[in-house]
Amino acid sequence: MENYVREIALIGQENFEKLRAARVAVFGIGGVGSYAAEALVRAGVGTVDLIDGDVVAESNLNRQLVALHSTLGKNKAEVMAQRARDIDPTGSYTAYPLFFGEKTKDVFDFSRYSCVADCIDDVEAKALLLTCVRAAGTPVVSCMGAGNKLDGSAFRVAELEKTRECPLARIMRRKMKEAGVTGVVAVYSEEKPLAPDRSGAAEGERMIGSLSFVPSAAGLLLAGEIVKQIIR
Repeated sequence: MENYVREIALIGQENFEKLRAARVAVFGIGGVGSYAAEALVRAGVGTVDLIDGDVVAESNLNRQLVALHSTLGKNKAEVMAQRARDIDPTGSYTAYPLFFGEKTKDVFDFSRYSCVADCIDDVEAKALLLTCVRAAGTPVVSCMGAGNKLDGSAFRVAELEKTRECPLARIMRRKMKEAGVTGVVAVYSEEKPLAPDRSGAAEGERMIGSLSFVPSAAGLLLAGEIVKQIIR
């Protein structure tokens, strides 16, 4: 396959075949998830499931790969699936236009996946996803907080229990400890979060500042960790 010739030169045909045979689910196709999903597709992962119930909004244009003026109002998972097919028509890409939660968790058989990418922002949904994935014995790489950060080089990969500085990671460490869940690999930033100006936020809105090069850095790092796990 000509489009993968440079990758095969680096990792070898045997490892590339592992990626083609792999099935990965990406939950959350936002600033982190869209870049993670595309990196997995471009790395040749043969089957990628894309899960997100949200639609593209103007406020996404500054940082999300799926966000274009031509995609405004369209479901993010479906936009990503279409983009993936345009990159590699030989792969299998399925969009699930839904939010993961108690009502939708049974849609997924997590034992089928080689690995799961958790790019969900909502704390309760994130905790439920990690619990379900690890109950199935499936590897998972979970992204912690990428908002209110300016340094894309501050992201690290570690076991969730060994993360530091990230407020979301602190919450998830507690929740996973309470649930008795271990084996979660986390992408997290060691940069202390900044305090954004919330004067422009709508009433009741929780304003989180973000720039193009920070969530994308987290998403690419997350995808790289999954690829390395598959070919390891």
